[in-house]
Amino acid sequence: MPAQVAEHSTPEERLRAAGLRVTAPRLGVLNALETEPHADADTVARHVRASLGTVSTQAVYDVLHALTDAGLLRRIEPAGSPALYETRVGDNHHHLVCRSCGVVVDVECSGAAVPCLIPEPRHGFTIDEAEVTFWGLCPTCTDEMNKENA
Repeated sequence: MPAQVAEHSTPEERLRAAGLRVTAPRLGVLNALETEPHADADTVARHVRASLGTVSTQAVYDVLHALTDAGLLRRIEPAGSPALYETRVGDNHHHLVCRSCGVVVDVECSGAAVPCLIPEPRHGFTIDEAEVTFWGLCPTCTDEMNKENA
């Protein structure tokens, strides 16, 4: 997230700092993702409709795209899942994904510098980000599996 946007705490301030108009659908999307991080577009749309009433699916997709382009949202795409969105942007974090229930959890990067991982060879690329997804079973699914196997 650009520094001037990161300094602002309310959704309205973040939108204005990113040069975007403050609209009800944009606020609805930001509020939905503050409530339920790592949500897909359908989940975001349900939250927005619950708070605003009628909002088209296309409007939600348009807002997600605009907010991602403005650096207010991060889009992640775990293999086999729809795109997920989060408001945590501009830092160096990765994700844990449960193979069973699909829950996604933020994980801090073990390196201090961005990016925390750099491939060798770099093939002439200037690397500015590393995206890592760890896969496994969450504690709840592990407990369920252990009960089934006992």
